[in-house]
Amino acid sequence: MNFLTKLIAGTALLAAANSAFAGETLDRVMENKAMVVATNSSWPPQSFLDDNNEMVGFDIDVSREIAKRLGVEVSFQTPDWATLTGGRWQGRYDIGVGSVTPTKARAQVIDFAGIYYYSPYVYVVHKDSAAKTVGDLKGKVIGVETATTSEDFVRRQLEIDAPGLPPIEYKLEPGEIRTFADSMLPFDDLRLGDGVRLDAVIAPEQTAKNAIKNGYPLRILDDGYAFREPLVVIGEKTDPEWTAKIGGFIADMKKDGTLSALTTKWYGKDYSAD
Repeated sequence: MNFLTKLIAGTALLAAANSAFAGETLDRVMENKAMVVATNSSWPPQSFLDDNNEMVGFDIDVSREIAKRLGVEVSFQTPDWATLTGGRWQGRYDIGVGSVTPTKARAQVIDFAGIYYYSPYVYVVHKDSAAKTVGDLKGKVIGVETATTSEDFVRRQLEIDAPGLPPIEYKLEPGEIRTFADSMLPFDDLRLGDGVRLDAVIAPEQTAKNAIKNGYPLRILDDGYAFREPLVVIGEKTDPEWTAKIGGFIADMKKDGTLSALTTKWYGKDYSAD
């Protein structure tokens, strides 16, 4: 077999392999009649364990709705954030529903199936804080969850990968930045008192309001949003057919009002509108 023949044969085999692999996730899910979702276990009201040790929350309801439309059961895995957003899942998870922001860096390792809602980020201070505006936080100690868009924003490195969004405006000039492994840990430090450990936290409005609702002595600065981010359902970069199918479900759920109803249920406000 000469070189050209070998090249043609190799190309054909590669194309066949890629074609077969393109639907591998869908085939696996439909064969097992089950879908494995990667998400979080301690991020209320997005996803968390209730008093019965069962997963509940907005992202959980979205996952269950996608599974329902597929006609399969759903189970949940809770890897660390870097694993969830890092791709190369090797079949451990079928999709990720964890309120993930589509950034340029993440686009290199995971696919974005579709935007399912938007999250405005806010500045949160202790109720006894004298701060009224973002300018009052200049030089202060700011807490954020690590490896999230909150950290990217406070470090002025945020690059959201979605068309039509206004450019990020950086008004905050922080002093020390403290990072936390969990979304609620910054609030736990802030609740100890104004300036005891932190002066402010940057977090999703939904998370901040939920903390306040649950008795945290905090308030949101009435000085506009830090930024507004789209959130996407994610999948492996190896399976475009599966990603497109999930994206179709998301579009349908937005069109028929399902996402509007679910955001209102969990957040008291419709965050699904484009």
